[in-house]
Amino acid sequence: MDYSYIFRSAKIKKDSLEAAGFATTDGNSYTMEQNVSSGTFNANISLSLSEQILTVHLYDSATGEKYALFDMQNVHGAFIASLREEVQQLIDEIRENCFESKDLKDDYIAWIKTQFGAEPDFPWPDTPDYCVFRCPNKKWFALVMKIKFRQLGLTGDEAVWVVNMKASQDAIPTLIDRKSIFPAWHMNKKHWITVLLTAATDFEKLCGLTQKSYELVCK
Repeated sequence: MDYSYIFRSAKIKKDSLEAAGFATTDGNSYTMEQNVSSGTFNANISLSLSEQILTVHLYDSATGEKYALFDMQNVHGAFIASLREEVQQLIDEIRENCFESKDLKDDYIAWIKTQFGAEPDFPWPDTPDYCVFRCPNKKWFALVMKIKFRQLGLTGDEAVWVVNMKASQDAIPTLIDRKSIFPAWHMNKKHWITVLLTAATDFEKLCGLTQKSYELVCK
């Protein structure tokens, strides 16, 4: 099962991997094995730094055969749910020990206030996590909100802070990397983009994109 969504919200702390139990032969690909379900299964955890992929597969401890049902998203039931919950706990521990996961939301909002003298506006009472920042012409150039990774086409139901902003139509295809910058969620994808407000996003680049959005909207 794929847990690579972690890379979208956090930066890896490479020096912590071996202390956490990972082994490597090349400094890029790391593996770890953990017992699951009181030793009934062996969890093989694989981590690729260059490709930013984190996967887990379960193997029957007695036979060594892969337990394919664990990977099938459409398979449910109490037993499968308990296995996935136990593996999720392992993933959460890895995230806590091996990743830096501070979000950028508060720092970003503070920067906008200083840079543009703009205060957050909360126009939708039913969605209190959504706030917009407006140009002097009253049009908004940044929408800060909390959505789920799956709404950006990523694995995981975890909530994440993002910002929608305007970008040059010609530049959008080269800006989108589907790691920290995505086609706009719930907006015109020809003119807007969505950027993660996570540790995985370069703050200087985020500010530069916001400056461009401000200029496009305010002109």
